[in-house]
Amino acid sequence: MKTSHSVRNPLPTVDLIIESDDGIILIKRKNPPDGWALPGGFVEYGESIESASIREAREETGLNVELVRQFHTYSDPKRDPRHHTITTVFVARAHGRPSAGDDAKEIGIFRKENLPEQIAFDHRDIINDYFTGRY
Repeated sequence: MKTSHSVRNPLPTVDLIIESDDGIILIKRKNPPDGWALPGGFVEYGESIESASIREAREETGLNVELVRQFHTYSDPKRDPRHHTITTVFVARAHGRPSAGDDAKEIGIFRKENLPEQIAFDHRDIINDYFTGRY
């Protein structure tokens, strides 16, 4: 006898560490959870994670990025208070001036020494892994 049940799977997302000459680019979020974050978002159906990364970077920063390498995947079920997400983080390079768009109300370039106080999700951990060369 078959039983029907709803299947709940984690949602795939991407985040980008966009390197510029002055540091890495963070966006200040328009929507909860509040704080600064790496540019990124949900992977759409039929889209590769690489394409999603390039699209999200353009939507949130106005920049066309070149993906340098896949950095690491983060999957702690508590990393996003809204849903269980699994994010694949890419390191990318961009040229030009970023401008806040889509879900970003502000944009900034930061170094390890001047990171903002409030960082959303698990992005402080990701940024620390990047600056310490963990992956």
